[in-house]
Amino acid sequence: MPTVAAPPYVCDYIPLKAVELMTGERDPLVRGYIDLDRPDAGDGDCAIYQRGGDRVKVLQILLVPMGTEERVKDQLRNGASPLPTIAPGAIGYYGENSPAEQNSAHAMLVRGNAEILIKLEKGVEGRDNAADVVALMKLIAPKLITSADAPTPTPSAGKG
Repeated sequence: MPTVAAPPYVCDYIPLKAVELMTGERDPLVRGYIDLDRPDAGDGDCAIYQRGGDRVKVLQILLVPMGTEERVKDQLRNGASPLPTIAPGAIGYYGENSPAEQNSAHAMLVRGNAEILIKLEKGVEGRDNAADVVALMKLIAPKLITSADAPTPTPSAGKG
């Protein structure tokens, strides 16, 4: 996996090289957007599909303005693995999906109201798919979650 987020991107923020390595799809079909201009938290849904055949969804990245630390803490109490520190004040977890969903993994990171969810629905056989979702989170979260939940500057009160 790349160690730095660099163009070309899908959905403006997701490095194409990382997507291709995680999914095994070259020049995948991409649908969706990531919008960091919401005042309370970012918003977006970026879905990546196989180009051929049934055009199966292989990866989805969601940025939603309804993150709660309690949901993450519940998953951690239930045995999910904690994400390493990625952004100040953020908490997250990751894991592999059920054995029936081979080569799939997920990760969630929450900071304030912003929540990023990565769902690798069909990873590359033989790769460490859980490590791939963690690596992708490290690449995209610093930009998405810190930009999305940054407080809006307010005018300072004048003396008087």
